[in-house]
Amino acid sequence: MKKVISLSFFLLFQLTITAQTYIKLNGLSALVGVPQVGIETSIGAKSTFSVDIFASFWKSFDGKPMQTAMLTPEYRYHFKEKYNGVYAGFHAGPDIYKLQKWNYWGTNQYEEGLGYRIGATIGYQKKLNDKFVLDAFLGGGWHQGFYKGYYTDGTPGRYEKVKHYNKSGEWLPYRGGIMISYKLN
Repeated sequence: MKKVISLSFFLLFQLTITAQTYIKLNGLSALVGVPQVGIETSIGAKSTFSVDIFASFWKSFDGKPMQTAMLTPEYRYHFKEKYNGVYAGFHAGPDIYKLQKWNYWGTNQYEEGLGYRIGATIGYQKKLNDKFVLDAFLGGGWHQGFYKGYYTDGTPGRYEKVKHYNKSGEWLPYRGGIMISYKLN
């Protein structure tokens, strides 16, 4: 397994040396203290590979846990030209979380677990100059979570009666923002 991971990083490094490569920061999420950073590199005439990580380190928001991290590797097809115009992306990636799911808002319950996402992104990139690109995007898909449910008010134990992990799957929007991209080479 270590050899596969090492080979993957080596190949990604080789791609970034020989191809157009951008580092990215989500300006909208950064404004609220939830960073999303990434890298996007050319892999074909109209194709790119993007990978980003989104993380919320907030211990709580309004008394509810709000910690999460999502890794999103994504293949992107650009309809006009790379880094300029409309694109569609397809991704799958893992996540971990300690937060209150949307359907538990207004309760004293939260969830702690991990999951995976499979989905799509639609976006539009606008070249500002030779070095900078704006990337507006929105995405979502299927999320499958494996979690344990607890109480926010200190009540001991779990709120559900499942022996190990509870499971839930739902279609959700979970990506969006405006990335500010800087060309490395």
